[in-house]
Amino acid sequence: MLKSKRIQEIKTYVAERQVVSLDELAEHFSVSKNTIRRDIQELVESGEIKKVYGGVAINDATTLLLPFSERQVRNKHEKELIGKLAAQCVNDGDIIFIDSGTTTVEMFEHLKQKEITIITSNLDFIVRALAYPNLTIICVGGMLERKTSSFVSLNEPSILLSYNIQKAFMASTGISLEIGVTNASALETEIKRTAVDRSMRTFLLVDHTKFDRYGLMTYCQLSDVDVLVTDQVPDPKYLDYARIHEIEILTPAPEPSKLR
Repeated sequence: MLKSKRIQEIKTYVAERQVVSLDELAEHFSVSKNTIRRDIQELVESGEIKKVYGGVAINDATTLLLPFSERQVRNKHEKELIGKLAAQCVNDGDIIFIDSGTTTVEMFEHLKQKEITIITSNLDFIVRALAYPNLTIICVGGMLERKTSSFVSLNEPSILLSYNIQKAFMASTGISLEIGVTNASALETEIKRTAVDRSMRTFLLVDHTKFDRYGLMTYCQLSDVDVLVTDQVPDPKYLDYARIHEIEILTPAPEPSKLR
């Protein structure tokens, strides 16, 4: 296996398991411990993982960009709840932006019968919409970014500047009060920034694991968000921030079994 590919797979392996010993890594990748130490040192120096007693761990603050298929199965139930709740905010006749991401795509099942115009870079959303002529789809276009299953533009995404977006439904790899709303793919950042700027109302869809984490780049501040859609009531500091900045927080109603 090429070194570059092995290092990428080590990142994914550690991200999935949170903490891993050097012996486990050496055995899993069928290389010597010295080789693993050298690979790990590169990842430590880049800030993506950290050394802990007996092994390595994912950096608590940063969020790595895992392949779309791997992220899609994580917190699947929570993402479905968030997608359903966000879709309830869409009305017939709306012009909306659907961001890339594994949470925003969960809106589809609850939007497919509506008469709406959707501007999107989300390839999965576009493919699912083919069978529904009631959905007018405008593709942002550009280069296909396989890790996010979306189209990205290497230049200013001017196509978005031509449309009046009523509601933008955005995703994030991590949010924090200090750093803002972040994204792990530099190629997507300009599209996301422009969508937020052009939208009359911005909805941020994030599950509880995204709080107090951050990705590579900040594409907007949390104060730029109008509605925060999540699966749990956030920490009090986020509730205070939301109250000060007039951000509406939407969470699903508790399941009956949890009320007992």
